[in-house]
Formats: sequence, C-alpha cells, structure tokens
Amino acid sequence: MNATPRPRLILLCGLPGSGKTTLAGRLADAVPAVRRCPDEWMADLGVDLFDEGTRDRLERRFWEHTQELLRLGQAVILEFGFWARSERDEKRLGARALGVPVELHYLSAPIDELCRRLEARSVTGGSGTAPVTREMLQEYVKLFEAPDDAELGLYDPPPPGRPD
Repeated sequence: MNATPRPRLILLCGLPGSGKTTLAGRLADAVPAVRRCPDEWMADLGVDLFDEGTRDRLERRFWEHTQELLRLGQAVILEFGFWARSERDEKRLGARALGVPVELHYLSAPIDELCRRLEARSVTGGSGTAPVTREMLQEYVKLFEAPDDAELGLYDPPPPGRPD
C-alpha cells in the first residue's frame, strides 16, 4: 500500500515522443499523484489538438486546479511539455509560494528516435495524440528551450526510494 500522499508538483518537460506520458503514468501510480495531460483532455472533448487558444485556456484552468490540489495536500503531475523556461519558472515559483517541493523531469531523445516513437504512436492510435511529422518536430526543436544544469539545480530531487 502506498504511503499517504504529500503535496508535490512534478513537471514533465520534453518534446513530443520524449516519453512524458509513459513516465507520467508510472509516477502517478508510484507517488500517488493526480495527472493532468492537456492532449488527453482535448482529444476526449473532441477539440483539435493544435487549437492553441483552447490549449492555453485548459492549461490555465489546470494550473488553477493544481494549486487547489496542492493546498489540499495532493501531489500533482503536469504533463504540459514546458517548452519555455518562463513556463517552468512560473509553476516552480507558484508551487514554492505554497511551500510545496517541485520536481522537473526533462526527457530528451535524438530527433530520429522521437520520429520513430511518434510513428509507432500514430500506428497504434494512442489516446490524446496528434500526428506530428518530422518537419513539425524539426520546427519544434527550434522553439524548445531545454533546461540547462543551472536550471535543473533549482528543482527538488525525487524522494529517496521512489521508483520512477
């Protein structure tokens, strides 16, 4: 039986195909934690996964709900991708203002591996996944702000003994 959950914010950062959803599922069970994935919600609601306005509104609502859950003592995993440092900083500082530890898990892989995973995912028709082409991924790489060692040092380590 899992121990009583403690408030903790876990941010999953990476490009499509990097393994965020797989890790989120494992962590949700191990921590235990509430997991929020905008892609899954948008797909379930029949919303175009590339509708940035809806995604922005949904992510803002998820953040409001996350803060409520953290105040209530619940651990939360946000599977937003967090391509920009400013997004990661906002969530880290917001959770820290509540006295909550914050983990950042940065998942990366070479572009060929990301493409292979995305192709495999499109064949299996994974829930809440949008078709991402190599050309799209190459553009995403240009926009993505990978966390450096200094930034990673601003986050809390996972608790000892927790399986990831």
